Amino acid sequence: MKIVTVVGARPQFIKAAVVSHVLRERHREILVHTGQHFDYNMSEQFFQELDIPAADYNLGISGGTHAQMTGRMMIALEEVLQKELPDWLLIYGDTNSTLAAALAAAKLHIPICHAEAGARVHSSTNPEEINRICTDHVSSLLLASTASGLEEMKKEGLAEKGKLVGDPMFDAFLLYSGRLQPGEISLTLLGGGKAEVPESFYYLTCHREENTNTDEPLQEILRAMEQLDAPVIYPVHPRNKARALRLKEQEGFERILMTEPVGYLESACLVKHAKKIITDSGGLQREAFFAEKKCVTILDFVVWPETMVHGRNELSAPRTEEILKKLSNPQKIEKSYQPFGDGHAAERIVAALEEARP
Repeated sequence: MKIVTVVGARPQFIKAAVVSHVLRERHREILVHTGQHFDYNMSEQFFQELDIPAADYNLGISGGTHAQMTGRMMIALEEVLQKELPDWLLIYGDTNSTLAAALAAAKLHIPICHAEAGARVHSSTNPEEINRICTDHVSSLLLASTASGLEEMKKEGLAEKGKLVGDPMFDAFLLYSGRLQPGEISLTLLGGGKAEVPESFYYLTCHREENTNTDEPLQEILRAMEQLDAPVIYPVHPRNKARALRLKEQEGFERILMTEPVGYLESACLVKHAKKIITDSGGLQREAFFAEKKCVTILDFVVWPETMVHGRNELSAPRTEEILKKLSNPQKIEKSYQPFGDGHAAERIVAALEEARP
């Protein structure tokens, strides 16, 4: 078979890293990078360190409003799909790249396989939720990472197209999280300079618009970090760099190591060795769960309900005292509870494509 895979953002690169290697053992894959994440540390570095095959097409599309980005991607992806005429379009997750590819392929009557299908947060203001719902409803094959994804499909009349395969993010974490040790990482500080990873530290990621578009929520989050009993490593998203640096200078934060974005191998190592995780990322919530680390998620909706058990992941508003309280709550680990599969999702994704071949 010929499969066109479209990626554009960090989580999709990670999934492609494990799936593409299995896929290319038996089929021809055309890899398309939309360019949605264009920063070296958020794109090229992932391709290099995870040994992802070089993209056959790099569209270089980023920036603008959601509509502008999605529209430009659709135009470019339509040209690629018309030229390649694949047996399948394979897409992951919930980005603008995902939706643009799905809409372009649907109009061309190309079968669409959506991996990580059925995920829902039930928030009408969440742009990724709109992408997920629209993508699932035009797709031919829906591959769920967890059982809850299948349940959501049933509610929307999509169950006949659904199949449970497990989470390729779990495959990747098992494969890559031990590749680096903290002593091998040199952090690049915002504003210049280098820093070693502290012996004991917390790990923060914070990039969503609701937490970073104004000073107040990010200020509250950083004030909580400053009060913790160990330094905090905070890789800052490029679009949030100016605000983060200004708040650091304004507030005098000394215990927060604001760094340039880190690669996947570095991030997986930091997750594995951190005391606890604070994040607003759906992917990092899962990685904290995989690493059995207590996680506090700065969101007002549940992204992965499977992680919200036994105190392992708790939601918090961006308020200093609430974040500190949630971080102090204990967690309980049950080794038998493995809702994200057994680490062989990539093989099941490829098998599902073969079984459902048009």
